[in-house]
Amino acid sequence: MKQICLLMCLFVLTSMNSQNIFSPSSDPKSIEAVLSSEPIKVDGKLDEAIWQNTARLANFTQIEPNQGEPSKFNTYVQVVYDDKYLYIGAFCEDLEGKKGLRVPDLGRDFSFRSNDTFAVGIDGFHNQRNTVTFATNPYGTQKDYLSFDDTYFDSEWNGLWKVRTSITDKGWYAEFRIPWKTIRYGKTEKSESIWGINFVRQRRKSNEISAWSPYPRAFGFNRAEYFGRLVKVKAPKPTTNLQVNPYTLMEFKRMETNGVTEIDQNDVRIGGDLKWAINSNTLFDFTINTDFAQAEADRQVNNISRFTVFFPERRQFFLENASLFGQGLYNDQGLSGNLTIVPFFSRRIGLSNDGSQIPIDMGGRLVHQSNKRSLGVMGVKERETTGNGSAYNFVGRYIGNFGKQNRIGVIGTLKSTDDGTNIVSGMDGFFRLDKSNSIGFQMLGSHDTTRDDSGFGGYIQYRYDSNLLNGWVTQSMLTKEFNPALGFISREDVMATSTGLILNYRGDKLPLPNILRAFRPRVVGNWYLESSTGRLTEREITVSPFWIEAQNGAYFSFSARFINQNIYEGFFLLNEEIDTGSFQYNRYSFGLGTDPSSKISTGVNYGFGKFYNGSLETIDLSISAIPLPNISIRASLNNNSYSSLGSMQASRSVNLLTLEGKVFVNPRIALSGLYQKNNRTGSDFYNLRLAWEYGPLSYFYVVLNSNKIASETISSIESQGIIKLSFLKQF
Repeated sequence: MKQICLLMCLFVLTSMNSQNIFSPSSDPKSIEAVLSSEPIKVDGKLDEAIWQNTARLANFTQIEPNQGEPSKFNTYVQVVYDDKYLYIGAFCEDLEGKKGLRVPDLGRDFSFRSNDTFAVGIDGFHNQRNTVTFATNPYGTQKDYLSFDDTYFDSEWNGLWKVRTSITDKGWYAEFRIPWKTIRYGKTEKSESIWGINFVRQRRKSNEISAWSPYPRAFGFNRAEYFGRLVKVKAPKPTTNLQVNPYTLMEFKRMETNGVTEIDQNDVRIGGDLKWAINSNTLFDFTINTDFAQAEADRQVNNISRFTVFFPERRQFFLENASLFGQGLYNDQGLSGNLTIVPFFSRRIGLSNDGSQIPIDMGGRLVHQSNKRSLGVMGVKERETTGNGSAYNFVGRYIGNFGKQNRIGVIGTLKSTDDGTNIVSGMDGFFRLDKSNSIGFQMLGSHDTTRDDSGFGGYIQYRYDSNLLNGWVTQSMLTKEFNPALGFISREDVMATSTGLILNYRGDKLPLPNILRAFRPRVVGNWYLESSTGRLTEREITVSPFWIEAQNGAYFSFSARFINQNIYEGFFLLNEEIDTGSFQYNRYSFGLGTDPSSKISTGVNYGFGKFYNGSLETIDLSISAIPLPNISIRASLNNNSYSSLGSMQASRSVNLLTLEGKVFVNPRIALSGLYQKNNRTGSDFYNLRLAWEYGPLSYFYVVLNSNKIASETISSIESQGIIKLSFLKQF
C-alpha cells in the first residue's frame, strides 16, 4: 500500500509541477572560428595579434543561482585555429582579482564544485548527443571528460591537450590548445563544418554558474541540444593518429609475517600501450604486460551493511570508454536504493577479490562511435599465478541510436578459466520521452558451466527531472542463480522497488533568506524481497524534511529512516554475528557541511538509533585545510560505536582514521600521501606518491606503500617501492 501511495504522489506532483524547463533555441547562438596564419604561443596571455583582432563573444547567462538572468561577471571567449590545433581564448573578469578566486585543488580532474572553472564543451559530430569537455581553473589545472546524452560520462578520460593561464587584478585568462587529433568530429564533404559548442564558467566565491548558450539548471552542461554553434570550422581531414606509450618499471617488495620473511624480491618490467585512431569514428587500443602501479590506492572502508561495497575503477586503460561498456544500474543519488547491477565491471579483470594485482599479459579494445551507433569489443588475458590459473576475458557492446536521444543496446561478456566458462548476455534501452521524462531498462541472462546453472537479472526505471521536482521509480530483479563473473551485483536473489521524490524550492517558490539557495525536502522508499521465495527481506522509508543548501555551497540535512529487516541466514557485521530473526528499528541522522571552496572546510554526518538487536552511533567527520592552492591537507574519521549487538550482545567502538596531504609544485608535479589506521582490522597503511608529468601525458612516478597488520593471532608488514617511467609519443 505504501508503494502505491508513493507512486501516486509522484505522478500527481509531476502533473501539477510548473516545470520552467525551456526548450532549446530554434535559432542557436553562433561563434566563428578564425584562421591564424602565425604560430601561437600558449602562455595564458592572449597577446598575439590574432587574439587582438578576433571578435570576442560575451553575454553569459546565469544557470545558478538565478536561471535566465545575465551573469554578474563578464566572460569573454574567442576561437582560433590553424592546421594542427583548435585554440580557445577566455578572459574571466573578476574585479576582486586574485582575492576573488577559489582554487582548493591543483590535481588533474579537479572538483568542479569547489573551483573557479572555465570549460568548453564540443559536439564535433553535431548530433546533439556526444560531447568532449575541456576545463581549467585559474592556475591552469586540466580537467577533461567524455559525455554521452548527458547521462553517461567517461570522467577519467585524459586527452592530449594543453592549457595555460594568467591572473591579473581584473580577472584571469585561459588559453587552450587542443590538437585536432584529440577532438572527435565527423567527416564532411563541405570545406567548412558546423559543430555544436558551449562555454560555461563557475565563479566560486559567489557560487554563480553561467553559460554562453543557456540551459535549464535541472540539466547538466553537456545537454548538447542546448549548445550553440561553432561555424566556419575548417578542420583537416583525419590523418594518421597513433599514440605509443611504453613504460619501464622497477619494483622492490618485501613481506614478513610473524617475524618470518615470506617475500623479498626485486623486479624490472617493461610494457606499454598503443592507441590508434583508425579514423575519426574508430579507435583501437592495445596493451602488453600492463602495469597499474601508479594508480591511486583504494581507500579502506568499514562496511556497516551486509552487502558488497562497490569500489570505483582507478586504472587508466580500463577508464577510457568505461561508460560504453559499463552501463547498468548504479547506487547513486538513491535512484536504485542499495542495489547495483552492472554486467561488466573492469575491476573483475587483473584484480583478485582482496584487491591484489593479477598480471595482465595483453589486451585489446576496438571502439567505433558515430551518429547512428556505438560498437565496442575488448579482450584481456590474465597471467597464471600461484593460486590463480590463466583467464581470458571478453566483452562486446553495441548501441543503436534513434530519434534525438533514444537508444537500444546489447551486451555480452565471457570469462573463461580452467574451471569453466561464465557467459552473460543482455539487452538495454534508454528513451527520453520529452525534456523531463525518461525510461531506461536492462535485461540480462547468465550461464555458468562451473555451477551448471543459469539466471536472470534486470531493471526498469522511470525518471522525471525538472527545476522543481526530481522523481523516480525503479523496479529490479536478480534471480538466485544470476552470476555475472565479469560484472558486479551488490545483492543476490532479490526483487527490489525503489521510488522517491526530491522537491527543489528556490526563492521564486518559497521566501528563502538571502543566504539560502535551495530547500530540498525528500522522501525515498525501498522494498526488497527474495526473488526465489517472495519473502520480504528489507523495507526502508527515508524522510528528509530538512535539506537546505546555502548560497556558498554549505548544507544542512536531517533524515529519519524507518527500517524493517527479516534475516533468514545469519551473517557477520563489524566482526559481530547477526542471528536470524525480524528486526524493526528507526535511525536518525544529521548532516552539516561548510563551503567546500574555503581555506578551511568541514563536514560531519551523525547517525544514531537502534540497529538490528542493538544500537549504533556513527560519526563521519572531515576537515580540509588549503592554506595555498598548491597545498591541501585533509583528515577524516569514521566512527561506529555499537552496543548490545549480535549474538554475543557485544559493545565496541570501531574507528577508521584517514589522513591525506598533497603538495603541488605546479599542476604537473605533485607529491601526495595517504595514511589510514583501522582498529577493526589492526591495519596501518601508508602510501606516498610522487607524480611528474614531464611531457604531455608522459609521467615519472615514485610510489611507496606499507601495510602493517597487528592482531591477536598475526603480525605482518608488507612494503613496496616502485619507480616507473612512461613516455607518450603521438604520430
